[in-house]
Amino acid sequence: MWRLRRAAVACEVCQSLVKHSSGVKGSIPLQKLHLVSRSIYHSHHPTIKLQRPQLRMSLQQFSSLTNLPLRKSKISPMKYGYQPRRNFWPARLAARLLKLRYLILGSAVGGGYTAKKTFDQWKDMIPDLSDYKWIVPDIVWEIDEYIDLEKLRKALPDSEDLAKLAPDFDKIVESLSLLKDFFTTGSSGETAFRATEHGSENDKHYRKVSDKEKIDQLQEELLHTQLKYQRILERLEKENKELRKIVLQKDDKGIHHRKLKKSLIDMYSEVLDVLSDYDASYNTQDHLPRVVVVGDQSAGKTSVLEMIAQARIFPRGSGEMMTRSPVKVTLSEGPHHVALFKDSSREFDLTKEEDLAALRHEIELRMRKNVKEGCTVSPETISLNVKGPGLQRMVLVDLPGVINTVTAGMAPDTKETIFSISKAYMQNPNAIILCIQDGSVDAERSIVTDLVSQMDPHGRRTIFVLTKVDLAEKNVASPSRIQQIIEGKLFPMKALGYFAVVTGKGNSSESIEAIREYEEEFFQNSKLLKTSMLKAHQVTTRNLSLAVSDCFWKMVRESVEQQADSFKATRFNLETEWKNNYPRLRELDRNELFEKAKNEILDEVISLSQVTPKHWEEILQQSLWERVSTHVIENIYLPAAQTMNSGTFNTTVDIKLKQWTDKQLPNKAVEVAWETLQEEFSRFMTEPKGKEHDDIFDKLKEAVKEESIKRHKWNDFAEDSLRVIQHNALEDRSISDKQQWDAAIYFMEEALQARLKDTEDAIENMIGPDWKKRWLYWKNRTQEQGIHNETKNELEKMLKCNEEHPAYLASDEITTVRKNLESRGVEVDPSLIKDTWHQVYRRHFLKTALNHCNLCRRGFYYYQRHFVDSELECNDVVLFWRIQRMLAITANTLRQQLTNTEVRRLEKNVKEVLEDFAEDSEKKVKLLTGKRVQLAEDLKKVREIQEKLDAFIEALHQEK
Repeated sequence: MWRLRRAAVACEVCQSLVKHSSGVKGSIPLQKLHLVSRSIYHSHHPTIKLQRPQLRMSLQQFSSLTNLPLRKSKISPMKYGYQPRRNFWPARLAARLLKLRYLILGSAVGGGYTAKKTFDQWKDMIPDLSDYKWIVPDIVWEIDEYIDLEKLRKALPDSEDLAKLAPDFDKIVESLSLLKDFFTTGSSGETAFRATEHGSENDKHYRKVSDKEKIDQLQEELLHTQLKYQRILERLEKENKELRKIVLQKDDKGIHHRKLKKSLIDMYSEVLDVLSDYDASYNTQDHLPRVVVVGDQSAGKTSVLEMIAQARIFPRGSGEMMTRSPVKVTLSEGPHHVALFKDSSREFDLTKEEDLAALRHEIELRMRKNVKEGCTVSPETISLNVKGPGLQRMVLVDLPGVINTVTAGMAPDTKETIFSISKAYMQNPNAIILCIQDGSVDAERSIVTDLVSQMDPHGRRTIFVLTKVDLAEKNVASPSRIQQIIEGKLFPMKALGYFAVVTGKGNSSESIEAIREYEEEFFQNSKLLKTSMLKAHQVTTRNLSLAVSDCFWKMVRESVEQQADSFKATRFNLETEWKNNYPRLRELDRNELFEKAKNEILDEVISLSQVTPKHWEEILQQSLWERVSTHVIENIYLPAAQTMNSGTFNTTVDIKLKQWTDKQLPNKAVEVAWETLQEEFSRFMTEPKGKEHDDIFDKLKEAVKEESIKRHKWNDFAEDSLRVIQHNALEDRSISDKQQWDAAIYFMEEALQARLKDTEDAIENMIGPDWKKRWLYWKNRTQEQGIHNETKNELEKMLKCNEEHPAYLASDEITTVRKNLESRGVEVDPSLIKDTWHQVYRRHFLKTALNHCNLCRRGFYYYQRHFVDSELECNDVVLFWRIQRMLAITANTLRQQLTNTEVRRLEKNVKEVLEDFAEDSEKKVKLLTGKRVQLAEDLKKVREIQEKLDAFIEALHQEK
């Protein structure tokens, strides 16, 4: 009976403690608990109909102290004064017999007290004591082995009869007091009887001494009970994780022969990826929830993310800024722990150290690539998906750490850029701000808390995380300061929830499992938890991830439909604007327009092969002569024409032609051919196509043309083969018929007349307007032009006296001209006389050569029969025939190279350039511009966003 009495006392104390616990106020249903404080409840699932009141503990859930040693619940013996060992067997026998008697008596008393209730109702009201076996003695739970309770229930009378049989309660109380006076425990071998006064004094003394001890003991037992249920829960979660992993692996292998649907979080991540590329115009902004992770530099922000992702995936550095651009991490559940980028198909196995190192290196390379020259950080986002067993589904964005001072090596605007990036993400009204604060440093040094309080002054979407609590507890002199931080009393910033975590011992080589074990071991022995400065649900990164995930999905469910409606309205506005501005055009976005332009460009390149050979040769011959005509006349013809006889003329011509062919002519010919190909290619690319021409492609075509020409290189062997062909052509001097002779004379006359015209223009610019222009157009000569005119007149007199004068003036002739001009009051310089003579003699020589051409028209007969006549020695005609024939043969050779080789190579280059441009989104944005393009691009993205949002909302409803 004394065991029953002890059990009753313990139950009353336990219920009293639980009822008055400060952690729980009233009977709040699970659905009304705040999402940060709501937890995983112990063994009785909330969906099961409760048949008995649950134990309400002061320590809330979200506890993950998995490695705490579980000790069997054992209550220390409670001594009511002096209790000697009982070895008197008659007393023990009487006590056992009285157990049955008082059980029956208790049943009768209960039946009288609840006379109006049936036995079944009374049974339902009895609390389930299975959770308190550590308090109630084992004999109570084994009583059904000694008594047939079902038979006893049937033997008991109903409520009305039981009411009639109810005993006199006053007599029962009196009997129990007498029994208390006479029944006592004795020493070994004798009956223990004590006086009533002595027993009462011992009871009072016990109450004074051990009430506090009993309360402390019961609190400790309650804590161990919570840990016991937490251990069972985690074991079930682990088993569930393994089972889900097996199921997902079977799905991957196609055992169920069904197509897997995208997970909910993957669908949501795709929506965010599309939104990140969308230019937020038309008053539509991205208000979809994300978990934005902000914190001071080196506050442990990246370490917290790695603990949530369960892998060391981010680059690390001691004190150095490593996060240089935002990293969007999508966490989802999967059979294997892997990571992959949005724009890559490679999977990184996070269970292998070499893959982890490669992933960290890839993230660092992408960050440095995003950072432009002269900057330290970049707003461009890196998108990363991480899958693994047991990961909480959410989307986190890791931002660069907030800094207070710009150090050496950083751009001057680094601090402002980080602030602007952080504000851009936090100003989203549905973004969840995960504020990371270093607990090992003074709270006054924090910058991020002020920034967060500006963005979320009421703390409705902020979760505060205090990192490095182990260092804080070790170094901080006042532990209550940590309690003030975690309760939000030290900062002006308000938060939805407060958490304390430990992210390892500071060793970058620590594994996630080792950090988790260290964290749980620390909090197990931490004074902060034992002294109730921290609650169990406020510690460990596992509890943090559960709370953040719960908050994230609550935000998603509350805001996603509103965002979908907003994009529907935006889509309607864009479609209306397109119909009003471009009613007859299809809505082609930038990629579709690029494909259309690509086809047009390739068609225009192919049209190069349709150019006729005659057109190619005419263009090539004309362009080549324009390039080499000056050299032929100035460096070959004029020096040779100064000779006195035909033999010297031909010798000079042969030598100069050989030198020209060996050094310059083949290279000039290739340059001309390449320029001709460029001109024809440009003509096909840029000429209007009538009504079908779309000027939106002009910039793209010009860029493709320039890049293709830049990449194109003429065949290296073309010059060598061309040199041989040109040398053989120039060696031939035999004009076979009169037609070729006349063609050579015509070619010579055209060349000389063009040169004479150029010389006349040069002389006119030198001496100024003649008398006719001076009288008709009121133009005057300058003083310098007057000097040139007087010098020209003096030199022309000299040529009239000697028409066969050589090309150069002798020094005495220069002196004579100078003195003649000085006698007329004109002061001249010898260099001016030489320059004027050069033009005057050239005009005289060209006119003489043209007169000789007219004489040579009838000289073919003498040339064919090799007659020697000084007046009809037409060696200059033969020279121009050799040049003309070389031009024709060179043009034919270049045309063959163009049509057979170079056009195809150019077409190949164009295709390569188009492929490169197709992969470069920035290039397409730069080259395909205009209101029409931007409108079509926005319309496409809004439609895509709306479709993905609708699919996500449908899947979200199905999951509910």
